[in-house]
Amino acid sequence: MISRRNIRVKVMQLIYSLETLEETGRKPDVVLQLQKRLDASRQLFTFLLYNLTEVARFAERDAHKRAAKNLPSEADRNVDVKIAGNHLIWKILEDPHYIKALEKDKPELISNSETIRRMYNEMLARPEYQQYIVSAEREKKSEKEIVQFIFFSILLPSDVFTSQAEEHFTNWDDDVEMMEQLMQNYLQRPSAYDLSDMVGADKWKFAKDLLQTTLEKKEYLLSLITPKLKNWDADRIAQLDMILMNMGVAELLYFETIPPKVTINEYIDIAKEYSTDQSGQFVNGILDSIHKELLAAGKIQKVDFRHKTN
Repeated sequence: MISRRNIRVKVMQLIYSLETLEETGRKPDVVLQLQKRLDASRQLFTFLLYNLTEVARFAERDAHKRAAKNLPSEADRNVDVKIAGNHLIWKILEDPHYIKALEKDKPELISNSETIRRMYNEMLARPEYQQYIVSAEREKKSEKEIVQFIFFSILLPSDVFTSQAEEHFTNWDDDVEMMEQLMQNYLQRPSAYDLSDMVGADKWKFAKDLLQTTLEKKEYLLSLITPKLKNWDADRIAQLDMILMNMGVAELLYFETIPPKVTINEYIDIAKEYSTDQSGQFVNGILDSIHKELLAAGKIQKVDFRHKTN
């Protein structure tokens, strides 16, 4: 479920934090730190899913509460609960992987019922929701679209909700874009994802190998990169750019199933997104130059990757 690009970003973030820790003399178990970061991402995703489903299910609680008034109004007696029976929501709720994730991560312990109520009321006031409940039909497309609407247009833009997420998850700022991507993919086909293992054996090996190789081969990687920096002001090179170039050269040299073009493009995109405005062009120039040099020297040996995915 977590892509190799997500993993590259996680490794980059961890190496950045490790370089900060080096100044204090601390030497943590790097693989354990990586596992903790990936676990935190899984826990955050479970939390987001839980709140998404709870906002939808709140319709039934709202209907019961309003109907139980001493003098319920016509509106109180006719609260629309269509969203509570949304087919996609129930695919999630009944999925064994989701049930297992709830048991493991217990998001209900940190979720806020008042926040859920506020998000539900926000949903009620939106024209997209009113359009959804007008029809008694349950078309697959509209069922999915309203769930996406709740997450991307109600929960994520809410300062109240995001503040709650930030309070409980220190990885929120680092992970929010990844969470958007994961949720978009997950809502297409919930049953296809094992929420207790969002990485998988192959990608976990890739993550560990990328982290350990980049750290263990740092001096050699720098010996290849440094000569290419002669026309650049070393003091103005962003720390993240150096980390990304180290990771990129490590992939070029030691990851035989990943095409060089894929490696270079991935690190260009990450540099553009996470570093400076000039970082994409800079990382592109350096990695492309090193790739051509290594290729000419016969130091890059790639196996058949046609059946491999990035």
